[in-house]
Amino acid sequence: MKAVLCKAFGPAETLVLEDIASPEPKKNEVLLDVHAAGVNFPDTLIIEGKYQFKPPFPSARGGEAAGVVAAVGEKVSHLKVGDRVIALTGWGSFAEQVAVGGYNVLPIPAGMDFTTAAAFGMTYGTSMHALKQRANLQPGETLLVLGASGGVGLAAVEIGKAMGAKVIAAASSDAKLEVAKAAGADVLINYSEGSLKDKLKEITGGQGVDVIYDPVGGDFFEEAFRSIAWNGRLLVVGFASGTIPSLPANLPLLKGASLVGVFWGAFAQRQPQDNAANFQQLFQWYGEGKLKPLVSQTYPLEKAADAINHLGQRRAVGKVVVQVR
Repeated sequence: MKAVLCKAFGPAETLVLEDIASPEPKKNEVLLDVHAAGVNFPDTLIIEGKYQFKPPFPSARGGEAAGVVAAVGEKVSHLKVGDRVIALTGWGSFAEQVAVGGYNVLPIPAGMDFTTAAAFGMTYGTSMHALKQRANLQPGETLLVLGASGGVGLAAVEIGKAMGAKVIAAASSDAKLEVAKAAGADVLINYSEGSLKDKLKEITGGQGVDVIYDPVGGDFFEEAFRSIAWNGRLLVVGFASGTIPSLPANLPLLKGASLVGVFWGAFAQRQPQDNAANFQQLFQWYGEGKLKPLVSQTYPLEKAADAINHLGQRRAVGKVVVQVR
């Protein structure tokens, strides 16, 4: 089979497309014929050794996939050959086949194509876990989404609306904000123009925002926290800016507010039943037309490095997907 391999830590240009042997699924795994693979911000870090885990060399990259079950390990009972599925792989999805633990595989709902499915799992799984389990977002609360035109940001906008929140979308350009508006955002903020804190104060009548969803980090982290409401929650989702910010410890005290970490991959492993329940709700909303994943760019397998660079340079709107079949 063909696979995009990482043989040493480095930029995306060091990835190579090679023919390798197909993986043999273990007793608790399934073998997946990959049709499409989502590209995510962790992919830009993993190839350079900057992420929480470091896959072995050489191995294919790509943390999520959509495809068809080709073989089933003897301990897997909820899947069968021929099933259309979404899989959280961690790595290995930029390949024609990948072996993945059965507990990380979910059936694709009716009416969802492989490209959409490949764009769905990690972004919507992350944002649902963040807003439900970590923030306990309530109807009528105010949700600020930073980086609102990216994959997880757009998912957070849509899920926040589905949960009954007033959604404020913040992004760095008017064009990106139009994408967030189409996803359902109630209020738009271009944070390249003027003070984010002043704009939030005006929008909320001085009360501040209840929940802040931050996949960006960097310069606006502290400014956003200074705009948080009493009992507010700032969700630390990621650092797409490339800068991990710090915060004076007195601010959470004075605001009566919380910094809350979001690590969906660990949640999915530790609480698989809760994760499955989250996806049942997400699939229901998708069927009702409340969630509309945006895939802005697709690349063939041999151009997977270009797909990673497109995302890493923060040029992507919505999701980027590698087409394998």
